[in-house]
Amino acid sequence: MPIVYVPPQLKTLAGGVETVDVEAGNIRSVVAKLDEQFPGVKNRLCQDDELRPGLSVSVNGRISSLGLYQKVQPQDEVHFIPAIGGG
Repeated sequence: MPIVYVPPQLKTLAGGVETVDVEAGNIRSVVAKLDEQFPGVKNRLCQDDELRPGLSVSVNGRISSLGLYQKVQPQDEVHFIPAIGGG
């Protein structure tokens, strides 16, 4: 099962858990499974059936341009990464 690293801004919703194993085939399913375990997570990660603006997903250290459609394998590590602003 993919290992999802819970972002710091969601740890209160996840009861302080840092990682969660979820059975999923893509990021959309990952988000749905997380929301089943920790209600409210989907609303924090998604907007209008897409990842929220300023939020990216990394699978095995690679930022995906596919967002919720990115496929995941059982051994994958998934991170939700907020955009870093500045200039």
